[in-house]
Amino acid sequence: MSTSASLDFLAPLTLSALATGLLIYCARICDVSLGTVRTLMVVNGRRRIAFALGFFEVLIWVIAAAKVLRNLDQPFFAVMYALGAASGNFVGMTIERRVALGDQIVRVFTQRGQDVAARLRAEGFGVFEIDGRGDLGSLGLLFVEARRRNAMRAIALAREADPGCQYILDDVRLTSTVRSHLHEPTGWRAIFKRK
Repeated sequence: MSTSASLDFLAPLTLSALATGLLIYCARICDVSLGTVRTLMVVNGRRRIAFALGFFEVLIWVIAAAKVLRNLDQPFFAVMYALGAASGNFVGMTIERRVALGDQIVRVFTQRGQDVAARLRAEGFGVFEIDGRGDLGSLGLLFVEARRRNAMRAIALAREADPGCQYILDDVRLTSTVRSHLHEPTGWRAIFKRK
């Protein structure tokens, strides 16, 4: 490719076109991030928030897509659209990880069930114990109730008490438990708690 051909590609990129491309990029980050968080709200049964997020997600998407489709002679817009979508996935996943809504059950398989359960209870986790048998003989199966943002901490505590323990992490959709959580959300997190 000659230098004049590459300059021809850049020639139509005026300041206005660059600004429009940047707006398309930012719009796609917003709508894809909203879509990621909306999906989380749907999974957690938060209908009102999912409704509002879905409305703004699609509104932003329509505006960005229309701008690209009206200007197909500007491949720069399509590139910024795709780049914004990819970046939006990253941003949405980061937001989802930070917000960490919901509850999880950590199933711990250990030969030191009582020690692990005592360690977890001392840190405020609800633990249900079952005695069982596995390939290695007797073992304890512990069901540990945890907020999603605290689940990895529960796993780390279990591993401290028994480095050889195994675990499985499950999301909780619905529970009949009467145990109240020690730390109910306040402030902006309380908004996400409402249905």
